[in-house]
Amino acid sequence: MGKGNRRSVRVPGYDYTSPGEYFITVAAYKREMLFGEIENDEMRLNALGKIVSDCWHEIPNHFPHVDLDAFVVMPNHIHGIIVITDNIRRGTIYRAPTETTEQFGKPIPGSIPTIMRTFKAAVTRRIGRDGHESSVWQRNYFEHIIRGDRDRRRIHDYILANPENWDPDEDNPV
Repeated sequence: MGKGNRRSVRVPGYDYTSPGEYFITVAAYKREMLFGEIENDEMRLNALGKIVSDCWHEIPNHFPHVDLDAFVVMPNHIHGIIVITDNIRRGTIYRAPTETTEQFGKPIPGSIPTIMRTFKAAVTRRIGRDGHESSVWQRNYFEHIIRGDRDRRRIHDYILANPENWDPDEDNPV
């Protein structure tokens, strides 16, 4: 791949407006420790971490077809589960998209990429208003389509145990 080209993390042809559960991880820019610190196996949010948490919990206010499940803010990343409860194309104010695969400049309303773009932009705007001048997020994010109860339980437990497992975590720069 040439400079400037990015490989998509999306499953080709998958409809990311489909009802289901999605495990999301978003990393802070350059994995900087922006959002607080782990103390006695518990995450202590700083002001930036509180903004991240507030914006995450506001997602259903902007996307009524979305519920949230397990979530954690870590010093340099977040993990969460987004649950799309209903297909946005039915009975909503949005017009049904003819495409289900998002393309640059053509977002799909209510899709996981649109939800994540909106979340990351909201955090960046709020943190910028508080005087933080550098980038907040790395490009893109990791997502995993949760398939079944066993997968869901494993991911749910992983998210909730993340602060306790911070010392040996590969994302911990210490």
